[in-house]
Amino acid sequence: MEEIIQEKISADHLLYVSLKYTKTCDVILNLIRRWRRMIEVSINEILKHAEKKKKISSVPLNPIGKIEEVKKLFKKNKDFLQVIEMYEMFRKIEELKKERTGEFRKNVNLKIFYRGKEINVNLEQLKIYAEMLEKFISTTKQFLLL
Repeated sequence: MEEIIQEKISADHLLYVSLKYTKTCDVILNLIRRWRRMIEVSINEILKHAEKKKKISSVPLNPIGKIEEVKKLFKKNKDFLQVIEMYEMFRKIEELKKERTGEFRKNVNLKIFYRGKEINVNLEQLKIYAEMLEKFISTTKQFLLL
């Protein structure tokens, strides 16, 4: 849990301090990488805990297997599953086509082309992601305390 909190603190700093003053797409990409790392650590901890509690037989070794197991564990929690879908996009962020617009301005925007859709990652969208991740972390914390 400690590592998850550290990643969250770093991500919050990027979102609320660095992005506020620099307004570049590089900061947005770094923030997304930080969130991806935080979600990965959370998924690994959830699966280790689930294995200890005999909810799953073993922890899969590959990332896609881990995602599938977590989806099964939390199939009734829509908010959690939304974050996992978001994480699947974050995992591919390096390979995806991206367009930068409005850098160094109030309306900085990173267009990401994912699964045939255009996703605008701007300050508003980042705040939505941050709220989703807050719920994700509290759900993770509750699960790890069971």
